[in-house]
Amino acid sequence: MPDFVHLHVHSEYSLLDGACRIKGLAARAKELGQNAVAITDHGVMYGVIDFYKEAKKQGIKPIIGCEVYVAPRSRFDKEARLDGKPYHLVLLCENNTGYRNLTHLVSQGFIEGFYSKPRIDRQLLEGHTEGLICLSACLAGEIPRALMNGDYEGAKETALWYLEQF
Repeated sequence: MPDFVHLHVHSEYSLLDGACRIKGLAARAKELGQNAVAITDHGVMYGVIDFYKEAKKQGIKPIIGCEVYVAPRSRFDKEARLDGKPYHLVLLCENNTGYRNLTHLVSQGFIEGFYSKPRIDRQLLEGHTEGLICLSACLAGEIPRALMNGDYEGAKETALWYLEQF
């Protein structure tokens, strides 16, 4: 079996969106011969300690991450029609610095950016990208949304901005 690693997985801690139990996730990855698996719950990191311990116990490399919500404008803006649909963005920790940056981003999402969901923004990201790997996420990501709307230039501009940051 070729090397394969799931980098976008929602666990039981992604409320209303994840069904994977952490013990089962790590055990199944091992059963399939995978050597690593990620956890990227929506906007939260509640399960990362249990995930880390269980993956290590199973002999699987744990990759800690989060699918964060990015405010379309600023994390401080809270107007329903403009700010009610944040973009999704997957962030994965490459090292301890990345873990510290991710915990800071997620915490600030709750403290400063909470509007229906814990949101961050580009301004906050700019100072906290070291040690993080960025994925464009699902169809609710900024790049996929632009492409679905036929905005190739907007998608390209966004991709280049993220490339510059990460």
